[in-house]
Amino acid sequence: MPELDLDALQSEMTSWRRHLHAHPEFGFEEVGTASFVAAKLREFGLDEVVEGVGGSGVVGTLKRGSGNRAIALRADMDALRITEQGERPYRSQTPGVMHACGHDGHTTMLLGAAKLLATEGGFDGTVRFLFQPAEEWGKGALAMLADGLMERFPFDEIHGLHNMPGLAVGQFQTRVGPFMSAEDNFEIVLKGVGGHAARPHSGNEVLVAACALVTSLQTIVSRRLSPADIAVVSVTELLTDGTRNVLPGTARILGDARSFRPEVSAEIERQMGIIAQGTAQSYNLSAELHYTREFVPLVNDETMVQEAFAAARTVFGDGNVSIAREPMTGSEDFARFLDQVPGCFAYVGNGEDSAPLHNPRYDFDDRGLIHGARYHAAIARRRLAPG
Repeated sequence: MPELDLDALQSEMTSWRRHLHAHPEFGFEEVGTASFVAAKLREFGLDEVVEGVGGSGVVGTLKRGSGNRAIALRADMDALRITEQGERPYRSQTPGVMHACGHDGHTTMLLGAAKLLATEGGFDGTVRFLFQPAEEWGKGALAMLADGLMERFPFDEIHGLHNMPGLAVGQFQTRVGPFMSAEDNFEIVLKGVGGHAARPHSGNEVLVAACALVTSLQTIVSRRLSPADIAVVSVTELLTDGTRNVLPGTARILGDARSFRPEVSAEIERQMGIIAQGTAQSYNLSAELHYTREFVPLVNDETMVQEAFAAARTVFGDGNVSIAREPMTGSEDFARFLDQVPGCFAYVGNGEDSAPLHNPRYDFDDRGLIHGARYHAAIARRRLAPG
C-alpha cells in the first residue's frame, strides 16, 4: 500500500488543528466540529462513519484483513467557556469559548491516525475512531455509552492521549494502575436567621460558621484520611445572601474532592457530613450536604500499558518514553470507557514552556501532532498485528 509523506501530513494536520482552534464549541454543542471530523473520515475512505452518537459524537470504523478483534482510539472534541488571550492569527472566533485544554490537537491527532491507517493499512482487524463530546463536563463518554456504543461499535480495548504542558514535545508518559483521579462535587448549605450588621445578637447569621466550616474541611485530608491515600478537598466558592450591612441567613459552600479509590471518596463524603452537621449544631444552624460523583478514577490496565510503551518507543524513541512518577489529581472521563474494557491513557508533551491547561493563553503545540498521530497508528498496528 502507498506510504504517506509525513511532512505533508504534519502540514495538513496543522491547518486542521488551527481551523478547529478558531471554531471552538462547548460540550454537546460540537456540531461544526463533528461535521468537520465526519467529512474528513469519509474523505479518507473509512468503511463507516456515524454521527450523532451520544449527542454530537462521531464514530469511524476502518476494517482490514479478516481479523475479528477491534481496538478503539479516542479523542475529545469540546472546548471551554474561557475567553482567549493573545493575538495568534487563528485565535477563537467564538466569544467566550476557546480550546484551552488542547482538544483541538487531540481531535487532529486522531484524524491524522485515521488517514495514516486508511492509506497505509498494516493491521488485521477493526479500528474504531471515537470522537467524543463533552469531556470537560464528564458527561460525554457516558452519553456515548448510553447511546449503545459498545453494542453498535464493539471493541476489545481502548487507547487515548492527552497533551501535557511542562513535558517536552516528543516525550511520552504513562503508568500502570491509578493514573488520574476521581472528581466529586459538593455543596453545603447552612441556614440560620440573617439580620442587621449592627445587631448580630438579634439573629443567627451564618457567615462566621461558614468560615469555620471551610477551615475544618481541610482536616479531612490532613487528619481524617490515611497518609497513604492521595486526596484533595478544595472549597472553591462561598456564597451568601448578605450584603454590606446585612448579615446573611444562608450560606452555600461549594467545591470538589479528588481521590483514587471509591473507599476514599466514600470516607470524604462521610467526614464532610460529620463536620458540616457538627459545625452547624455548634452555631445553632441547620446544614445540608449535597455530594455527587462526576468522574471516576482512571485506572490503566497493566498489559495495555506495556503494549503502549512498546508502541511508543517505535515513535518517540527509547529515551523519550518514561513512566509517570505519580498519578495526577486531574480527572478524565476516558475512565468511563475503562470501566467497559481494558486500555491505556497516556500523556504526550506540549512543551516545557507551554501555558497551563485551562489557561486563557494556552495553545496546543503543533509540533506534537505528528507524534500523536503516529502513536495512535502504532498501537493499532501492534494490537492488530497480521498473523
